[in-house]
Amino acid sequence: MTETQRKIAFLVCLVTIVLAVLDMQIVSAATVPIVRDLDPDHGIDKIPWLVSAFSLASAAVLPLYGKLCDVLGAKRVFLGAVGTFLLGSALCGAARSIGQLVAARAVQGVGAGGLMSVTMVVIAQLRGPGERDSKGAGMGGIVSGGGMALGPWIGGLLSDHASWRWIFSINLPLGLAVLVLAACVLKLPRHTADRSIDFLGAGLAAAFSTALLLVTEWGGKEYAWSSPQIVFLALASAAALGLFVWRQVTAAEPILPLSMFRVRELRWGFAIQALVGAALVGALYYVMVYLQVARGVSSSSAGLYLVFMAVGMTAAGVVTGKLAERGRPERAFAISGSAVTAVAFLLLATTGSDTSLWWLRAELLLVGVGFGQLIGQLIQLVQDAAPRHQLGVATTGIRLFQTLGTALGAALFGTLVSRLYDGPVPLAFVPGTARTTEVHAYVDALDGVFFCGAALMAVCLVVATRLPVSRPAQSAGEPASEPATV
Repeated sequence: MTETQRKIAFLVCLVTIVLAVLDMQIVSAATVPIVRDLDPDHGIDKIPWLVSAFSLASAAVLPLYGKLCDVLGAKRVFLGAVGTFLLGSALCGAARSIGQLVAARAVQGVGAGGLMSVTMVVIAQLRGPGERDSKGAGMGGIVSGGGMALGPWIGGLLSDHASWRWIFSINLPLGLAVLVLAACVLKLPRHTADRSIDFLGAGLAAAFSTALLLVTEWGGKEYAWSSPQIVFLALASAAALGLFVWRQVTAAEPILPLSMFRVRELRWGFAIQALVGAALVGALYYVMVYLQVARGVSSSSAGLYLVFMAVGMTAAGVVTGKLAERGRPERAFAISGSAVTAVAFLLLATTGSDTSLWWLRAELLLVGVGFGQLIGQLIQLVQDAAPRHQLGVATTGIRLFQTLGTALGAALFGTLVSRLYDGPVPLAFVPGTARTTEVHAYVDALDGVFFCGAALMAVCLVVATRLPVSRPAQSAGEPASEPATV
């Protein structure tokens, strides 16, 4: 590829990440218009599935996407994922009922799973042989995190000033441009060896992740943690995990080779990413809850506060990318990012019901600086350490661990809040001085969430010290034997 083609391809990759991440978060701000338009009487009960169907589908296909990249080549899989995402977006925009919209969101999620993972494989392969360019994975990770922070705000803007259908329809022209440009400019290695795909292993991985995500989605909300439904799903998740591990040991071409966990960078990198995913959901969701419940800020205005977090992530990502290009190891960023984020969570835990909102903005900026050092550089660490023929599996693996960490973090924090606070929510209808008392009690419960987030990042700091001091030998840029391009 020429230098111009690489720059175009890199821009295309960033756009695809933005599309996928925004569509994961953007619906949360448009639930009221969707229900009002499609099913004003009974639609509110089905709203959680608009998010769940997307996240379940995207998580379920992640291991399969990684293996397909390693067997078929990243370009083919990338184009297929973009096409599936566009089909799902078109179906979402044309939905005439909540049921149709949920089904379309699942289709969209299948494509988005590739957009958020295969795209990072493409970015890694845009480097030439022997090159070490850290800004690719770094910017991809930062765009992903920034999209998570800005998604609810953009969704609120489109819902307030246009139809909710534009949330999905706007993907079509951008996605078609991505599809055409990628088909024209991408020339990536394509493996010519005849390698099988472990579809049984992929199915078991999908069953495990789906059951686990349903446990975290429903536990303590739709059903009690001790209910037969949750117990059954937990047992099914454990059984699927056991069968999956057995399959990976016995399969000729495992979907997630256990040999990867012998590589120290991969083993600890996956663990750190899971912890980051768990802590990130606490920062994103419960800051929004604090603003709306305790401070009376509207949902669209509350989303603006996350812009400060996105700015911190972007600034830290740019700086760490520059330092990484000069040879500073990812271990240093993992340690400093974990420490900064832990301090930021401790500051959030001291936030009261009358704390200055500008101080809260400063805390969110610091949270972004911490996460910005972690997200992109962890992807870079895993890609550099992964064997060349397992680049796709390793890249989608780190995304899978972040997804599972996010789900477990949401369940942990939700359970913690319910244990610490048993009063009414929302608090807007609580009269007089009673409301002040309830607000203070609820803020105290949220402080418990942020203390827990600080503890998770302290564990992350300890794990980060297990990473090697020197940078791993680069593998992503090395050419495969007798590669073909497509």
